[in-house]
Amino acid sequence: MSDAAHASHAAVEAAVRASHGRLVAWLAWQWRDVAAAEDALGDAVASALEAWPRDGIPQSPEGWLMTAAKRRMLNVARRRRLERDPAVTVLWPDADTPVPVPEAVPDERLRLMFVCAHPAIDASVRTALMLQVVLGLDAARIAPLFLLSGEAMTKRLVRAKAKIRATGIRFETPDADMLPERLHAVLEAIYAACTLHRDPSLDPRAGDLADEAASLAQLVAAQLPDAPEALGLSALIGYVEARRPAARDADGAFVPLD
Repeated sequence: MSDAAHASHAAVEAAVRASHGRLVAWLAWQWRDVAAAEDALGDAVASALEAWPRDGIPQSPEGWLMTAAKRRMLNVARRRRLERDPAVTVLWPDADTPVPVPEAVPDERLRLMFVCAHPAIDASVRTALMLQVVLGLDAARIAPLFLLSGEAMTKRLVRAKAKIRATGIRFETPDADMLPERLHAVLEAIYAACTLHRDPSLDPRAGDLADEAASLAQLVAAQLPDAPEALGLSALIGYVEARRPAARDADGAFVPLD
């Protein structure tokens, strides 16, 4: 593999690590389809692996992936003659029409987490669904947390996404009186991302996941300032992150507190 190809592949990997949750959440929110959003992003990544070594790394890798994924979803919708969301035809009537870049603040991720915590979705899969869809962990990594095989977890997640699509679960932040019944699953997913994937030797995304968890915990605490568990989790993650540089010694061994 040439140096240009190596650099391009590294750039694709870095873009996916940094923006997977934002991209999937934004796409799913616009098209009301979690599985289709993941498929579109996967196709965009495959296209990037072909195009970037040839054409060069774009100035905005995340924007390139977003545009490619949106065009893929638009083409699929056209082929199926589906108009579930007016945005498909109103905002992007043509494949070449410029499209807006998503907001830097990833509010869509938190909204999608609350969708994944909908009461219509089985409680046993809500947290796992958030870990995969919003935080980008694959079923094989999630399965041990729930004492399941990778295959069993994959089936659960596929069924959950199909239910979201088939039952028309609303893609909107629930009303204030609905938040308490969904909050626990959201906080559980954030806590899992922060604590269960922190070892860089096991997961190269450990630092990225911890950063995402801290960001999401702060968002939840800001939106629910009277929820003790949300505030407590944000404070706990802040404390844990404060000692991250000193948590391991030069050999990578964990350094416990006295």
